[in-house]
Amino acid sequence: MGTMQWWQALFLGLVEGGTEFLPVSSTGHLLLVEHFFGLDGEANKTFAVLIQLGAILAIVSAYFTRLLRIAVDLPHSAEARRFVIGVLVAFLPAAFIGALAHSFIKGVLFNPTIVCLSLIVGGFVLMVVDRLPLQVRHRDAMHFPLKMYLGIGFIQCLAMIPGVSRSGATIVGAMAFGADKRSAAEFSFFLAMPTMAGAFAYDLLKSYKLLGFDDAAMIAIGFVAAFAAGLLVVKTALDYISRHGFALFAWWRIVVGSAGLAGLLVFG
Repeated sequence: MGTMQWWQALFLGLVEGGTEFLPVSSTGHLLLVEHFFGLDGEANKTFAVLIQLGAILAIVSAYFTRLLRIAVDLPHSAEARRFVIGVLVAFLPAAFIGALAHSFIKGVLFNPTIVCLSLIVGGFVLMVVDRLPLQVRHRDAMHFPLKMYLGIGFIQCLAMIPGVSRSGATIVGAMAFGADKRSAAEFSFFLAMPTMAGAFAYDLLKSYKLLGFDDAAMIAIGFVAAFAAGLLVVKTALDYISRHGFALFAWWRIVVGSAGLAGLLVFG
């Protein structure tokens, strides 16, 4: 990772934290930025994994009070236990399929062209979903049916294709099962915690040997930037999505994907 400059580490951290919890694909954005920065080495991919920890801590920090309340209620609250089970049920499909297909995902699907096409297609999907007259049956992320949690978990697996967006897949999935926009986005936040933590731990186990002590400063810059950007997004995204829907994110995906394709055609 010796070729990375501090401003690149800062920018990558802001991209990670700023896109992780929005339906625009943080993985896709990071892969494109790394490609056009010329940071395609294995050590730089490990850097991208490590700065995710900043985004993980951002959402844990933002939801700390609610997480603490759930933990305190677990011994005597059936509702709290049911919600924790629901999150775990939703997490399991991605954990299982991700572990089995890890090499294929990283070796084949982590491709800038696939990212750009996924961004564009996902943008049009968001536009359609935003305008569909979906029937709302659930307004509280803590009270979804267990089979709905499982269904969202399977839909989350689509996000293993970089550019699809983990949060986008889970939000759209929850809405398709009858959740309103706010509760769909909120459950996406809850599900992000075990999913991101699991992916972080697995990737770190696979690639920690590529890191050296010289990388610490760049990782620290990216980590702090990801934490700050992620915290800002988590604190503002629910209200924005509830009021304005997904049009902004849909157009952003289409513009970034199209610009990425143009860049690949011109610069390779």
